[in-house]
Amino acid sequence: MPPPSSPVAFSAAAPPAAGSAAGARPKLERAYLELRQPPPDGGTGTPGPQLGRVDFQFNPKELTLAKSAKWERKTARGASRAGPAEYTGPEPSKLTLEMFFDATDAQSDKVVKTVEQLFSCCVPTDQTQDKKKGTPPFVIFHWGGLTGFVGYISQVQAKYTLFTAGGLPIRAVCQVTIEELASQLPGQNPTSGALTARRVHRLVDGDTLPMLAFREYGDPAAWRDIAEANGIDDPMRLTPGRSLLLPGADEITT
Repeated sequence: MPPPSSPVAFSAAAPPAAGSAAGARPKLERAYLELRQPPPDGGTGTPGPQLGRVDFQFNPKELTLAKSAKWERKTARGASRAGPAEYTGPEPSKLTLEMFFDATDAQSDKVVKTVEQLFSCCVPTDQTQDKKKGTPPFVIFHWGGLTGFVGYISQVQAKYTLFTAGGLPIRAVCQVTIEELASQLPGQNPTSGALTARRVHRLVDGDTLPMLAFREYGDPAAWRDIAEANGIDDPMRLTPGRSLLLPGADEITT
């Protein structure tokens, strides 16, 4: 019997800014996968700078989120009843989604290049290869106010459904599975959807690194750790809409 599963929630972005028109038609937000550099040592610590992103040409029609618990039963030869179930821990959260790409109008190789970019997420980055600790990019799913857990792409399945007369694929449907990297730390909100005490914050107008550091850790001087985790050279130049990874409290060095 498969392990029980339950939905896993995403963390939400900040609410709309004060003064926005009530009932105004919401702006269309395109979903995307943010690619992050894994730690040079090949571990599962704080992701490095952003490597790039894979934009959805069309927003997904549905998302499948699952969280499983692992149980084991010890059996004895000749026993008349099953032994008691023993909980052994949580399984990693999984996000499965569909990505549709079409270049019918342009008749270009854009579909092929995008599929290749997804496949590259299953291959170690050059930086970790140089360190002999080959690790693929870390991935975070974003869609408007939704931010998924930090994870890795465990599977990409691409189905080409339309070709040019010369055999160039110009339409594809991709099934992508993302798994979280680690289990939750004790005391963390079990519905946050994050995999450790780290969180992702989407910048809004007025945000500063010291303000985020004070709100997150109670110490504005911790802005340097946020800057380092996100490859920020100039803390005074922050772009609204950018997603920042907030390190766990145990990773703060100030």
